[in-house]
Parts: sequence; C-alpha cells; structure tokens
Amino acid sequence: MTLDDLYQRGLALRQKLFGADTVARRMGELGTFGEPLQHIINAYSYGDIWSRPQLDMKARSLAMVGITATLNKPNELKVHVNGALNNGASAEEVREVLLMVTLYAGLPCGIDAHKAALEVINARAQAPAAPAA
Repeated sequence: MTLDDLYQRGLALRQKLFGADTVARRMGELGTFGEPLQHIINAYSYGDIWSRPQLDMKARSLAMVGITATLNKPNELKVHVNGALNNGASAEEVREVLLMVTLYAGLPCGIDAHKAALEVINARAQAPAAPAA
C-alpha cells in the first residue's frame, strides 16, 4: 500500500468517524502551515493505526477518550467523545473510562474530562434528530 493509499483510507475513515464537515474544518484550521500535520494524521493515525483489524472502532474510540482525558486535552477529548458515541459507545461507557482516568491520573484531570464529555453529550441530546431516509 502506498503512502497516498494510506492517506486516502485514513481520510475516508476520519470522515466516517467524525463527519466530513468536521474533518474539513479541522484540516483547514492551520491552513497551508498545517498541511503536513494533516497528512501525518490521515495517513499514519487513521490510515494505518486506526485501520488495523485487531480492535473495533468503539474500543479504539474509548481508548482515545482515556488518552486525551489523561493528557488533559479537552478539545481533542470532545472530538473523541463524539467519535466514541458515533462508534456505538454509550455515555455510561464514556463515564466509566473517565472514572478510571480520574483514579489513575488524578481528580483535576478527571473533573476537567467529565466537564468536556458532558458538554458533548448534552449538545448531542439537544441536537435535532436527523430526518428519516
């Protein structure tokens, strides 16, 4: 598989996980300065690691919730909470991961993570339902 193949596979998976509009917005946030970074994210993160068959998307998403919460990266955490919910995780499963983060990474980290996750969960609950196809 070529690097371009990895990039295309990663971009497609990323759009499936988070939505094409969200990915386009995030890819454009840093303009041309950020293009090399976006290439790495699409090709290596989503085109390679996220595409491996050993874990399903829900498990990968929940792992990313734990990682981004532990690193205290609320913007990325919100992206991955949304992705986890898109991948079939429940709000309760997200909370369980965050409780583990709280225990192992500390209360301030856990509190911030709970706030960020709840913001996403509440926003999704208030969003209008998609029209039936």
